[in-house]
Amino acid sequence: MLTYIWQAERNTVAQTHTSTSPLTVQAVLPEGFTPSSSHYRSAGDPAYERARRFLLIDTPGHGKLRHFATTQLINPTNVRGIIFVVDAASVAEEAGLNEAAEYLHDVLLALQKRYTGAKTSKGPKEIPVLVAANKLDLFTALPPHLAKISLERAVSEVRKSKAKGLKDSGVALGGEDEGLDEEREWLGEGGEGAFEFHQMEEVGTSVTVRGGNVLGGDGTDVGSWWEWVAEQL
Repeated sequence: MLTYIWQAERNTVAQTHTSTSPLTVQAVLPEGFTPSSSHYRSAGDPAYERARRFLLIDTPGHGKLRHFATTQLINPTNVRGIIFVVDAASVAEEAGLNEAAEYLHDVLLALQKRYTGAKTSKGPKEIPVLVAANKLDLFTALPPHLAKISLERAVSEVRKSKAKGLKDSGVALGGEDEGLDEEREWLGEGGEGAFEFHQMEEVGTSVTVRGGNVLGGDGTDVGSWWEWVAEQL
């Protein structure tokens, strides 16, 4: 993710290392991509130029450091969207897929709780999620549509595992309280069945999967990600 941030800020690619703490940079939408709020403004208009600028916050993906992201989702302010970067080659393997699915499950559940816990019937403003399938230049990488299917299936398994863990731990004891606790921890539609990203639309969160690669023999290809960012600005 740091490589993508560097590319976003400097329009160049540099070798980086795994982050251990959040990093915030001011990024600018590249030329050729128009913010959705400025389709009728011309380049050079001060309002158009302001719309192109945004803050990009990178949070560590390591299991012990994910609290940096999940705590911010309890009561997010001024968040236009979330970019969840996955290694499209890694999710082709069971270990990498399960790790990504566990993190994605927790992110989506935090967004769901934010929506269902709103104090007004209107609900909070939507926070869309882009699942950025990186490293598509690799032969072993899953194409976006297969990455989507694999992640949905894996998140379904995470959901089942967490629901079973909740019951076995005895966190909820007795009657109506047990049902309420299970409902709060159940991602997507209640009851049985597979989880699919479109279920999140019911709680104000659209999930989009798009492929790209920050590095590669043929250069950088993150245009579809920039298109998504432009849609949120």
